Amino acid sequence: MSSSECNARTTATIAPPATDTSKFLVNIVGAVALTHACNDVIQATLPSIFPMLKASYALSYTQIGMIALVYQITASLLQPWVGLYTDKHPKPFLLPAGMGVTLLGIGLLAMAGSYPMLLLAAALVGVGSSTFHPEASRVARMASGGRFGTAQSAFQVGGNAGTAFGPLMAALLILPHGQHSVAWLMLIALLAIFVLSRISLWTVRHGHAHNKRHNRVTVEPLSRGRVILALSVVGVLLFAKFTYIASISNYYTFYLMQRFPVSLKEAQLCLFAFLAAVAVGTFIGGPVGDRIGRKAVVWISFLGVIPFALVLPHVGFFWTVALTLVIGVIFSSAFAALVVYAQEVVPGRTGMVSGIMFGTMFGVGGIAAAGLGKLADLYGIVSVYNACGFLPLLGLATLLMPQVKHRPD
Repeated sequence: MSSSECNARTTATIAPPATDTSKFLVNIVGAVALTHACNDVIQATLPSIFPMLKASYALSYTQIGMIALVYQITASLLQPWVGLYTDKHPKPFLLPAGMGVTLLGIGLLAMAGSYPMLLLAAALVGVGSSTFHPEASRVARMASGGRFGTAQSAFQVGGNAGTAFGPLMAALLILPHGQHSVAWLMLIALLAIFVLSRISLWTVRHGHAHNKRHNRVTVEPLSRGRVILALSVVGVLLFAKFTYIASISNYYTFYLMQRFPVSLKEAQLCLFAFLAAVAVGTFIGGPVGDRIGRKAVVWISFLGVIPFALVLPHVGFFWTVALTLVIGVIFSSAFAALVVYAQEVVPGRTGMVSGIMFGTMFGVGGIAAAGLGKLADLYGIVSVYNACGFLPLLGLATLLMPQVKHRPD
């Protein structure tokens, strides 16, 4: 055997097997979804312990609002910039590093002895979240095998699960035992760091091949004006969706207790049911979008929810709960489709687009919650629900959404 043949055989023996970039990698997408659940259960726990912090430090509502604002700013405004930077300068290990910042924030929150330390802890948790979402969304797309909507839905469902379990975690582990018990959340962060480290190693080894393959699945480029139009329509749709979702997520228990003779516990169970419906709808929306197109899913999501949203403030308790579940499933199905649509409109900027989308989600949700609370003080919670019922009509802006056409492979 010649030396060249021997070298070729040796190289073939020790080289890592080529990864199949056309397959949907369940283990990678599942791992990303798991870490999204870990990240968001930590994020959701923070506002759940505000009553405890208010009592412990004799804080005013304004000071509580400042803690929430610091977290929202760091968790939303930094995301697009993180995504834009890593689009140009990939940093695979930014994922576990960002979760390390969250870990530090949790530890500081558990040990903080003053209001400024609480603000710093909230900022650190927000920074960790801002690095996680754009990078994790990028990995989900890498591992999608071309089924971008399905991967995005699976990723987002992990976050929905974490958001739903955050208040439960606070009620069972933290509120009964005081501020120091926040440290239990460090175990969740450590689990996420371990899993994210493994994901980062996979990205280093195989990420380039997957990116190269998916970059070949190109779309017909849109003009600059049509790109601006497309992103503007997405912005309007996100505003309508997350403002309406915020009205239920933040004020549903108050609404139920004011309109019907239900206890706080019963109202909270109804809220958990709504959050579960949101998770189901998010999971359904991605695969359906892969089959029938992103724009079709957006149409179904917004137009389908209009009659239920308009009727909701005028029915009894049973139908209020039932309609809320239907609204949760239908309305939440659009998010994965909107994320993937925006990524296709601005190809090659997956991190930046993901950062904008998730940053907008945090920002609109936080601002909407504050604004709806002010309106509820002025006009009553029932009036707010009557007004929010018209928000899905903004879905008619989908008429202006440019169609994205895929080139043949």
